[in-house]
Amino acid sequence: MPESPDTLVLGQRIRHERRRKGLTLAELGELVGRPAPYLSQLENGRIEPRLSLLGDLARALGCTAGDLLNGEAPTRRADLEVRLARAQQSDAYNSLRLPELKATARLPDAALEHVLALHDAWRAATEGRGAAAGVPAADPVRRANIVLRAQMRARGNYYGEIEGVAAAALKAAGYPGTGPISERILLDLAAHFGYHIDRVRDIPRSTRSVTDLRRRVIYIPQRDELPTRAARSVVLSTLGHFALDHSDPETIEDYLRQRVESNYFAGAVLAPESPAVALLGEAAGGGDIAVQDLKDVFYVSYEMAAHRLTNLATHHLGIPMHFMRADEEGLISKAYENDNVPFPAAPDGSLEGVRIPSSWAPRQVFLSADTYATHAQYTETPTGDYFCVTQVDTTRDHGHTVTVGTTVCHAGLFRGSETPRRFSTASAAGAERGSGGLRDSRVWASARDREFVLGPLNLPDGALAPSPGVSMSEVHAFVDRHRGDKAP
Repeated sequence: MPESPDTLVLGQRIRHERRRKGLTLAELGELVGRPAPYLSQLENGRIEPRLSLLGDLARALGCTAGDLLNGEAPTRRADLEVRLARAQQSDAYNSLRLPELKATARLPDAALEHVLALHDAWRAATEGRGAAAGVPAADPVRRANIVLRAQMRARGNYYGEIEGVAAAALKAAGYPGTGPISERILLDLAAHFGYHIDRVRDIPRSTRSVTDLRRRVIYIPQRDELPTRAARSVVLSTLGHFALDHSDPETIEDYLRQRVESNYFAGAVLAPESPAVALLGEAAGGGDIAVQDLKDVFYVSYEMAAHRLTNLATHHLGIPMHFMRADEEGLISKAYENDNVPFPAAPDGSLEGVRIPSSWAPRQVFLSADTYATHAQYTETPTGDYFCVTQVDTTRDHGHTVTVGTTVCHAGLFRGSETPRRFSTASAAGAERGSGGLRDSRVWASARDREFVLGPLNLPDGALAPSPGVSMSEVHAFVDRHRGDKAP
């Protein structure tokens, strides 16, 4: 996939050219057909523009798209501001729980240079102390997740290339353009990529699907173990690996990136971009955006609907977002943000297994009169005020919560924003950690959600296990049992 531009530098170059032309945000907005708040988000590096908009901006500003995409900051001041923004985006910096330092015109260059020099010295000293004290670095999964979150944040969690692959596959399968994906279309999608789907009773417990690459069969559990809604997601995330031409991962970073991309593909098929954006755009106009509507219209899980909202809201509507999944004790298992919400973090910068403050919605929902209703609230934090909605996921064995939110200035676009609930977090609580043979190119297995985190990642020789968290002896025995089956 092509590398995305550095949105911070791009924003600075757009701002530099706009000021050189003597235009206000509103005046530039009139020239390119975009509102001033959207352009402000663009100049602050929070969103990535489409290529068509980049061309419109270049023409309006009297320069070329290449000038705007130049990877260097346009001035010394702009370079300092980019470095400051990058520093404040790091998980290590956020663990300090400091309010955002904005590079306003009143903050002189010398002050920025002092702050950045102190930040670099602090990072070097902190890393040195950790090494000297024998404190281990983040394990491979946590380290990879930190990198993945940064990449997702930089692109507003929008993967245009995958949206394109999903749209082409849907067209080939005859999707009518609106509504949920039928079982017929799902089967035709599998056939489009050359695969059949077979539900079986004895699939290995450590997997969510097993694919026999020789016979081109995707095995999934029977309906009593894997309901239809969940099955569609499993099948499509499996197909995503083949649709996106994934090769065998060599590192845990590759494995987790491919998993993110294949899950994104599943979401882009189940809640296609065009009708989903139309739904969200109409809802935004009435101040009525809701995860529940995406869930109902496209027949997906609440969590997948929440992910799709974060995929599309920033890119298409200019709304910064955050997402979090946590258990009933408030321990984070997944998180994403591009709205600067101050997630609590462990000393190594990771979020998994860290406990959120009791004032945050995923913990407050269990104290509400109706725990299983959608819970909306405002939360005051050191970096600003945020609006969010939380719902308890009753489809899981334990009470997990799914939360999406945004900055208070965008709250009016969402259903539930009239809520009187407001909680204050003077400073986030300290991170609380939860307790927490040979490769065979003919078989590929997809691990259950958290097996790859808790299971062994590497073989004794240090190489990445073929399918982290999966018992491959069980998988090979399973495939051997079904090799004689009649093709579905």
